[in-house]
Amino acid sequence: MLALLAGTGALPSAILAHRPEALVCEMAGVPVTAPEGAARLGYRIETLGTLLADLHARGVDEICLAGAMTRPEIDPAAIDAATAPLVPRLMAAMGQGDDATLRAVMALLEGEGFALRAAHEIAPELLPDPGPMGAVPFTPAHEADAERAASIHRAMAQADVGQACVVRGGLCIAVEALPGTDWMLESLSGGMASGGLLYKAPKPAQDRRADLPVIGPGTVEGAARAGLSAVAIEAGGVMVLDRDATVAVADRFGIALMVRA
Repeated sequence: MLALLAGTGALPSAILAHRPEALVCEMAGVPVTAPEGAARLGYRIETLGTLLADLHARGVDEICLAGAMTRPEIDPAAIDAATAPLVPRLMAAMGQGDDATLRAVMALLEGEGFALRAAHEIAPELLPDPGPMGAVPFTPAHEADAERAASIHRAMAQADVGQACVVRGGLCIAVEALPGTDWMLESLSGGMASGGLLYKAPKPAQDRRADLPVIGPGTVEGAARAGLSAVAIEAGGVMVLDRDATVAVADRFGIALMVRA
């Protein structure tokens, strides 16, 4: 049986389209969008140990991490006996950055006997083939900015900063940090990024079973509001939600959409 440790966004619903019987585990303060009738189980981060025991009791043997999560505030008084032994390990990882936290959670789940399933393993259509995705041509200038963005992205990954950046004419205009891609795009105003390119890719050394980058119609709309002219993603490393709508938005706003091999 599959359980989703679910977050915000459209990814949980995309997984449930393939595995409608999956149990949606919804952390307090992180609302999950899921189809009507989906089985749900609420929990708090302070009762994670009890949740894992409950999943075993329900026959869950696979877990998929799907959707965006914010760092929870932990109430020490709410930590239950089953979770207390896990806290030092998780707190130490949270102090080292997002990658370390994710690795610690994944190691914990595997140590508890659960098999981790990647979202794109369950829904392979989320990973598009290399090449252009829309009608707007990807120009040599776009490719030059994408190449520059890829090198900046590699440097960002060394510092565990983010998975996206914006480049225009070879200059880095913005980088993604903890608030995420949408916030980064919304922060671009005044025309400084006009004509620029959004680049998104996974961190080179990250475990691709979780936290694989995602774009969708909202991402392209944000790029349009920022005045960007192109979006480039890494082939095999970025999931595209609601592909038809994403391409339609890109075409409507004259944004080139490229999956780079």
